[in-house]
Amino acid sequence: MITVVGTGTGAPAGVPEVGKAALVVGGRRHLDAVDVPEDAERVVLGPLAPALDTVARYVAQERPVVVLASGDPGFFGIVRALAERFGPERLDVRPGVSSVAAAFARAGLPWDDAVVVSAHGRDPRTAVNVCRAHPKVAVLTGPGAGPAELGAALRGERRVLVVASALGAAGESVERVTPEEAAGRDWGATVSVVLCLDEQRALGPVRTVAGLGEGPAGWALPEAEFAHRDSMITKFEVRALALARLGPRPGDLVWDVGAGSGSVAVECARLGAAAVAVERDADGVERVRANAAAHGVGVTVVHGEAPGVLDGLGDAPDAVFVGGGGRELPAVVGACARRARRTVVVAVAALDRVPAARAALTGAGLTCDGVLLQSSRLAPLPGDVTRLAATNPVFLLWGVRPPAHSEGVSE
Repeated sequence: MITVVGTGTGAPAGVPEVGKAALVVGGRRHLDAVDVPEDAERVVLGPLAPALDTVARYVAQERPVVVLASGDPGFFGIVRALAERFGPERLDVRPGVSSVAAAFARAGLPWDDAVVVSAHGRDPRTAVNVCRAHPKVAVLTGPGAGPAELGAALRGERRVLVVASALGAAGESVERVTPEEAAGRDWGATVSVVLCLDEQRALGPVRTVAGLGEGPAGWALPEAEFAHRDSMITKFEVRALALARLGPRPGDLVWDVGAGSGSVAVECARLGAAAVAVERDADGVERVRANAAAHGVGVTVVHGEAPGVLDGLGDAPDAVFVGGGGRELPAVVGACARRARRTVVVAVAALDRVPAARAALTGAGLTCDGVLLQSSRLAPLPGDVTRLAATNPVFLLWGVRPPAHSEGVSE
């Protein structure tokens, strides 16, 4: 058997298996905290592959192995790698309390409604976008993706960061800081986890599904679900296909450019993505904010006119929806297409605008497709009868970046 022991806060008292082990594997601080037998081999965890090869040699000889890890090693921990290599039937896992559970305990908050994301050895942009989209997030940190980097990416967001360091150790520290304060500090190498909180929404409703929750029961909501001006809103039939092509998901960043009512941004946020709505009219800005609040989601609203305002939006989006039209449409579509990592969807009412919008998508290296959407809705007539009422036709174009080029976009 391979005995895997979680150390630190809430860990089992003592690790008697270490005294019988032929091989003990763990971080340096874990190994220093136990009495490893003189005749046992010690392996300090660094690169995982060589350590697993050493474990395999001892397993083949049926000699006892102990692996020491932090907290709950089955929660974003080494249990996954060990189970994949040796099979779960060979593992005897003794979990401690995860760093996430300990951090929320220190903060005095429940965490059944928290979203947990790992930035350890991964691109931190996914963690950043989850923090933008959700009110209660735990981020497992790593080199290049710690409190300073998270804080720098979240400047200006209505968030508080709870930085928990050395949980369960003598030097334990739990600090509450703004993103700006976090960005300006050197946090060292002892950070266990960072909680990112929107304190106004941190105590959400009781859920029956942990983490992201159950999600929306439906999308492509009727126009009546949004405040809008003079029917200036993406109709639900168009929005349904637009959402299908945008593919918003947790960890994504989606722009809604020329947002109007913000219906697309709000629906992307309801599906778990971080959403930014760009709107040039001041009354439209307030309308987007009101619609986001009415649906209980966070949408970052930027007051400005595209394409110029897009240069200040920072991170490249995964997907962009462009609504409206006008003479600037080709320039707006082109600017979005150069930044988008995955796809750009454009809704166009005027036939004359379609060739230029299509050329802007293909000119940025995206493969383009599209459709004319024309629907007729049921409408009542006197005498308890029904007719079909036609809606205005809309061209929906979408450009998709070839997978080989998705990482080469402009930031």
